[in-house]
Amino acid sequence: MRISFLTLAGLCLSAVLMQGCSEKPDSTTETAEKPVVTVYSERKEHLIKPMFDKFTAETGIGVRYITDGAGPLIARLVNEGEYTPADILLTVDAGNLWQAAQSGVLRSIDSKILEENIPANLQSSDNTWFALSQRARTIVYSTERVAPEDLSTYEALADPKWKGRLCLRTAKKVYNQSLVATMIKTLGAEKTEEIVRGWVENLATDPYSNDTAVMNAIVAGQCDVGLVNTYYFGRLQVEQPGIPLALFWPNQEGRGVHVNVSGAGVTKHAPYPEAAQQLLEWLSSEEAQYDFARLNQEYPANPDVPPSPEVAAWGNFKADLINVEAAGRLQAEAIKLMDRAGYR
Repeated sequence: MRISFLTLAGLCLSAVLMQGCSEKPDSTTETAEKPVVTVYSERKEHLIKPMFDKFTAETGIGVRYITDGAGPLIARLVNEGEYTPADILLTVDAGNLWQAAQSGVLRSIDSKILEENIPANLQSSDNTWFALSQRARTIVYSTERVAPEDLSTYEALADPKWKGRLCLRTAKKVYNQSLVATMIKTLGAEKTEEIVRGWVENLATDPYSNDTAVMNAIVAGQCDVGLVNTYYFGRLQVEQPGIPLALFWPNQEGRGVHVNVSGAGVTKHAPYPEAAQQLLEWLSSEEAQYDFARLNQEYPANPDVPPSPEVAAWGNFKADLINVEAAGRLQAEAIKLMDRAGYR
């Protein structure tokens, strides 16, 4: 009987980590002193494990995690309901965070620390999620064929002078959906659709599957300009220090550069909500923010924390201060608009 019990316990622990147990975890399944927080994460292991290890070393609270795409993780939380082992959902893009909140899998939390550390435009209006890092989606250009003075705004990429010179990532990716959603919020749907149609008319090739492919196409001479998240540029720059590409900060005379976030929230049925909130608060602290952003060449969400030297070298810019929640709220409208404009 003892062997049978141990076997069953081992199977249940595996289920918590990989599939979810049939019974809701409680404090008796953890150590008597500290809980173990479970994180469902869209961010990859090499970007989160160093942070979780440091948190555990400082607090004694363990962290385990499962990585997957935002869609599957949100669906999993919905299906698991009150029996989920997850305490935190960590994902990228405000559009995904919005969808998670709308799916009812996150709880509103009251945290003075998070409110002080994370600006209002980088958190949800109902306190269900908070940004933990920022990334700018900006213009990248060939330093061999484009002068920076030729560039100005996102809207100007629809000008005829860029015909056959523009490369874009597919409209299926949430990053471009969020950019268009915030444009709808600022410019209105009619004007935004006109701009997106101009982008499509100026495409040098069919849209690419990712930002790295866009940059490689520019280097290869297939196009001259594109739109990318800054950390993709940073990764490529590390791999190829002399790459003939540079970033340009658009709309500096107007609304500013589009920024988006990675962020997290405590799950509605978190077994350890207090410990989960403590982890989020720790991740928003000055010490943790620097490392969390540096690992992926992003910008800290906490405005008191400077970016890493590598990111700072790209120069300062005026950011669009629209609440990133609009990226989720207007996501469905943005997808329809992009489809009407022929942006696939």
